[in-house]
Amino acid sequence: MDDNLKYDEIGARIRKERENLNLSREKFAEILGISPYYLGQIERGDRKMSLQVLTKIAISLHLPVDYILFGACKFMDNNFPTTKYISKEASQNYNAYINEGLEELIKILSRCSYKEISLLKEVVTLIIPFIKS
Repeated sequence: MDDNLKYDEIGARIRKERENLNLSREKFAEILGISPYYLGQIERGDRKMSLQVLTKIAISLHLPVDYILFGACKFMDNNFPTTKYISKEASQNYNAYINEGLEELIKILSRCSYKEISLLKEVVTLIIPFIKS
């Protein structure tokens, strides 16, 4: 990686996105297969990460690598998250599919207690990175 990268800013983006998913450093490190100490060093910008770890972070956080590295999708027209990776038609089909799935999930969740929903939210947050990798 380029030595001109701002590792403290990269780490801050990683930490912010991890926290947005309500993942502790320990849980996220476990998902990545690294130590919490190493993750802390990355998040503070004290240590460079390997390409393998960068890829795992991007997949787990559902972020483009260029967003993690540069704070924007430098190789696309717009900044993340409004960058469009697919055609308008494909995007509309995808959105229709997502909306249908969300409606089904809402029906299921409407029958759950607050405690059940809280637990499901935590489980989903934890398993999505594993499904993506």
